[in-house]
Amino acid sequence: MASPATPAAAEAVTGAAVSAGFAELERQQQLLASCTRLYQQLSDHFATLDRGLAARSDAIRHKRRAAEARTARALDSLRRRELTVDASVDRALHHLDSIAATSSAASPPAAGLAEALRALCARMDAAAFLGFVAARRKEGDALRAEVPPALSCCVDPANFVMDAVADVFPVDRREMKSPADLAWACVLILEAAVPALADPDPEIGTARPLVPRAARERARGMAREWKEAVELKGGVEGAKPPDAHAFLQHVATFAVAEREDRPLYRRIVVSFSWRRQMPRLALALGLDDEMPDIIEELIAKGQQLDAVNFAYEAGLQEKFPPVPLLKSYLEDSKKTSPTVSDNSSTSSGQSGSNTNKKEQSALRAVIKCIEDRKLESEFPLEDLQKQLEDLEKAKTEKKKASSSASSGGTSEPANKRIRASNGGPMPPAKAGRLTNNTSVSSFPVATAFVRSPSQTSYATPSSYPYDRQPTHGLYCNRSPPAIREPYVYPANEVPSVGFGVPYSSPPMTYPATYGGYSNGLPAYNNGMAPAFHQAYYR
Repeated sequence: MASPATPAAAEAVTGAAVSAGFAELERQQQLLASCTRLYQQLSDHFATLDRGLAARSDAIRHKRRAAEARTARALDSLRRRELTVDASVDRALHHLDSIAATSSAASPPAAGLAEALRALCARMDAAAFLGFVAARRKEGDALRAEVPPALSCCVDPANFVMDAVADVFPVDRREMKSPADLAWACVLILEAAVPALADPDPEIGTARPLVPRAARERARGMAREWKEAVELKGGVEGAKPPDAHAFLQHVATFAVAEREDRPLYRRIVVSFSWRRQMPRLALALGLDDEMPDIIEELIAKGQQLDAVNFAYEAGLQEKFPPVPLLKSYLEDSKKTSPTVSDNSSTSSGQSGSNTNKKEQSALRAVIKCIEDRKLESEFPLEDLQKQLEDLEKAKTEKKKASSSASSGGTSEPANKRIRASNGGPMPPAKAGRLTNNTSVSSFPVATAFVRSPSQTSYATPSSYPYDRQPTHGLYCNRSPPAIREPYVYPANEVPSVGFGVPYSSPPMTYPATYGGYSNGLPAYNNGMAPAFHQAYYR
């Protein structure tokens, strides 16, 4: 027979088991939620890895296709160049024969620019050729048009060009250096040599420069010499822009670019990216693969306008849209430099003038870029031209206001000497220097004066180191003695007046109405009279 406590115990056991079961279920539920969350995180991580791998795979496939396309083009070009070698040699020999025949029958050079250049090239006169080009810097456009055909008249254009620039590039060897830098002339000649050295085959052209092996080795030696000279001077960043430009053009003209020098080429291109020919030279030197990185570097340095030019030259204007870059360039140009102290004389005026000039230059450069790249539909010019007109108008008005303020509101010059209004003293005039540093007044000589009879000996010209009319010392110098330093007359020039002692100051006399102003000697006094003679005030 069961005990009476058995049902209660069974109920207690059943409740404990249920509670334990529910606790276990809750633990399992938390574990399941944690596993679900971890699985989701792992799924997201692996999905991100898959997307990254897919993107990198796509990029690699794209680069491989581009490399294959470039390789195919290079192989095709090599095949075509190989097939055209014989024909190109025949054309070159025929051209050489025609040049020799023309030079043998050449007449004296005419006065024209083209004829003079052709005559110098036909004679292979390299030194005179450089001097001729350097003397006509103002005719730059005409030189760029006439020098390439003139170089085609050379028997050996490669060596002729290197001989022409040898005194200036790679280092300046001139004994008497002229004030003008001739690196620009070297750049012009090297640029003009590109079509002159091109293959006569119209299909090949500049892709195969006709440079003899000896000339190519000479060009490499000149490039090495330039690099060594620049390293001794502190690196390419400290080189002059025309010199660095001439180096790159030399390497591109004679096709002597070296793969290990590409970092050097890139440094020069980025350092002098504002020069117009830099984008084209970057491609000619084999930097086409690095053009996106170069453009991004220029943008990071705030040279958006240069970045636009590089993007168009490399065909990357879709990846680097020009309009946002130009707008960003204009915004940067409006940022003023740090304000100078308010107490400085150039704090406001000079800073405002520089900011105005900077904005005007930026607007002109952007307008020209828009016109050159045909971006008027994307970036209208009306607003930019209106801003440029406003800046020019503000500059003109500011200049007028400054001119008016400097002249005191009147066009007449200010009077530097102000006459006393109440008969008082006035500042002495600036004295001219004569013999013995004697001062002479800038006022006209008085027409009426009073002279003491006792001073007749001082009126003679021989008594003074300079000539003047016989008159009283006071009215001749026109300045009151109260504001003048006593003039000590030389003892050998001033005779004594009955006392055997020369005067230490110029004698003075007054009319009879001025009696009483004496110091013991009649009519001689260094004091101030109550009023000056009327001739003094005229």
